[in-house]
Amino acid sequence: MAGLSFEKKRAPRTVGYPAAVPVRVYGPESASVDGVPVVAAPGEEIQQAVLNRLQSLAISVGAPIHATVHDDLAGCVVPLEVSADGSSRVTGEPVRLTAPRTPGTAAPAHTTPSPPQAPADRFGPPPVMDAPPVTAGPRDAGAGPGTASGAGAGAALGLGLPFDEPAPAQTPARGFDAVAEEVLGDGPLTETAEGAELLAEPLGRINEAVRAGCVDAAAELAERTLAEASAVFGPHHAEVLHVRELSAYIAYLGDDPVRACRLSLELAGLRRQARDGEAAYGNLQSAATAWRAVRDPEEGLRLGRELIGLWTELAAEPGPAADDPRPLEAARARMIRLTDRAAKAAQA
Repeated sequence: MAGLSFEKKRAPRTVGYPAAVPVRVYGPESASVDGVPVVAAPGEEIQQAVLNRLQSLAISVGAPIHATVHDDLAGCVVPLEVSADGSSRVTGEPVRLTAPRTPGTAAPAHTTPSPPQAPADRFGPPPVMDAPPVTAGPRDAGAGPGTASGAGAGAALGLGLPFDEPAPAQTPARGFDAVAEEVLGDGPLTETAEGAELLAEPLGRINEAVRAGCVDAAAELAERTLAEASAVFGPHHAEVLHVRELSAYIAYLGDDPVRACRLSLELAGLRRQARDGEAAYGNLQSAATAWRAVRDPEEGLRLGRELIGLWTELAAEPGPAADDPRPLEAARARMIRLTDRAAKAAQA
């Protein structure tokens, strides 16, 4: 079976945006992105709130967003790239400020281009699904808080990449990033001739609604289109799975990460049963992106168990999930944090 149309690499439709979006982290609960205030929600880390805002910008322009993150608490400036699927990577050397700021102190007058002190628990979200967890090894053995080595500093920032290693090679667009490319692109919207006859027009209207920011209208159209396609083609037809992926993406845009995650997990299971490891892996990445946005720790634990179970099964088979075990390890690390949050919430 050929891959879905939105899994094909397209030239994204971009709109004007600053070459590097300015980001300022003022403290554990407040920041700004491009001058717009960002406040962490209850139970949310400010770093994740910042990344969520940058991800929304990436989705809106159909391309990764480059940001310059000025972290007052960590005392450093970090160049960062955030994609529409929520993944992030460091794109250059960090710059240490003359002195890390504490709340209420004045901003430093100048910067020095040298590696920052390791800012434990400062800027950087919980490990993202496609970022490698940092473990002690020969290069950073003995590194700890205050270590300024490249790998140690990269680990402490929590951005998943050591500063003295090159950025990873480009990979095909997968997950919600691939869906965003389809929505913003101008390529074919369906996979088959019969699908084009029935679905090209409603899928076009759905994409237009998403581009216009009418997420509720897009969700309603997607539900109707899914019902019609299922009745005509059956629930496992490629076109039906295609619309379900689009519905999951729209649920994510509509701030319903639980539904987006569940839909993506169901699709990943169906794709694995069909022995389509590439498509299943893309659906897992979508599920992981939605899962990271789930704020309730108990719900996060339930979905996380499903996600990790399916990911473990897929990683045991040949394919992209087996080629890179790091996202699975990062998911397990997040489960530990969710367990701690759930325990604290139960004691409150």
